[in-house]
Amino acid sequence: MTHDSSGAASAQITAHRQQYSALANKQYFNYGGQGPLSEPALETIVAAYRKTQAIGPFSVAVNSWVMKVRQDLRVAMAQELGCDADAISLTEDVTMGCNIPLWGQDWQAGDHILMSDCEHPGIIATVEELQRRFGLEVSICPLMATLNEGNPAAIIGEHLRPNTRLVVISHILWNTGQVLPLKAIMETCQSFQGNQPVRVLVDAAQSVGVLPLDLTDSGVDYYAFTGHKWWCGPEGVGGLYVRPGIRDELAPTFIGWRGILYGDRGQPTGWQPNGQRYEVATSAYPLYAGLQRAMEFQNEWGDAQARYDRLLALSAQLWQGLQNIPDITCLRHEAPESGLVSFQLTGGAKQNKHPQLVKFLEDQQMYVRLIMDPNCVRACVHYLSLEHEVEQLVGAIAEFCAS
Repeated sequence: MTHDSSGAASAQITAHRQQYSALANKQYFNYGGQGPLSEPALETIVAAYRKTQAIGPFSVAVNSWVMKVRQDLRVAMAQELGCDADAISLTEDVTMGCNIPLWGQDWQAGDHILMSDCEHPGIIATVEELQRRFGLEVSICPLMATLNEGNPAAIIGEHLRPNTRLVVISHILWNTGQVLPLKAIMETCQSFQGNQPVRVLVDAAQSVGVLPLDLTDSGVDYYAFTGHKWWCGPEGVGGLYVRPGIRDELAPTFIGWRGILYGDRGQPTGWQPNGQRYEVATSAYPLYAGLQRAMEFQNEWGDAQARYDRLLALSAQLWQGLQNIPDITCLRHEAPESGLVSFQLTGGAKQNKHPQLVKFLEDQQMYVRLIMDPNCVRACVHYLSLEHEVEQLVGAIAEFCAS
């Protein structure tokens, strides 16, 4: 579908939004936490559950359907991510996807993990436990300071050590909304001359469903993502991309019947030759069908580039509107390259009263999020957002500052 700024385009997005019941009674700016579920996706989930009960729930017919649903979702994900379906493992969420390569390395005492200073607490806690169990070295790379100036790839390069084994970053930083130059970071890490190859694990919680992606071209090693945020799918379905050339060096962490090969008597004989080796056992397969339908429904409005272009325009509108409020300072000095717009109350009697602002907005059915580090408020725009909603959010923030 082709989009423009005309009234016809506005009517198109308004009609499209009507299939998201959660957007009917609120102004929603928390897509970075969880996206709303479309009616087509919800109906697909219900229909899939009814189907399994009608023909199963466990039978040859159901098992054949499950195999198809799993593979269809891998193919749909791969088309969005710019990679081969065999490189995709189906997981529950980003954290599970990150845990697979974090625990699957053949760690040796003294190996080094380099992690940015903008990672999610769940990943930080995992790395700290790895450090404790295996005697690893862990250091923090100061990427938050590169939000408005500096070269993240160069900063990472300066912090690599001869014993660096893994670099852990996010493609879009969940707190500031900064988009890291993934391909340049990969080139920096791949060209580093250390004791062993430097692998890169990417937390893609805020990038999948936002950025048009080509993981094959990026050269990324591990890319963990979820479907319940920007793809607006159901909770409990995500994925992990593992670059095919390094699959054999990553051992499965969680092991179950989906990830193994079988001998003639049903005994395990090895690992699946593709991304399935990191999958475990029974999942809520109707949710798989629901996520695929959610992705299809977004593509019915426009492809990844069209959705990103609209998101950028809305993000710039929000950022510019906040710039015009005297007591507000946006963390980014230019319009963001993502849908995450983070800002602070920096002047007047309302300085640093971020929890009060979040509550004030929610009382008006406007939903944003409090971020602790850096201390700020985060508002997320999506291609589903409407221009007048952004205007109303800016107006409400200005009202709070003036009160």
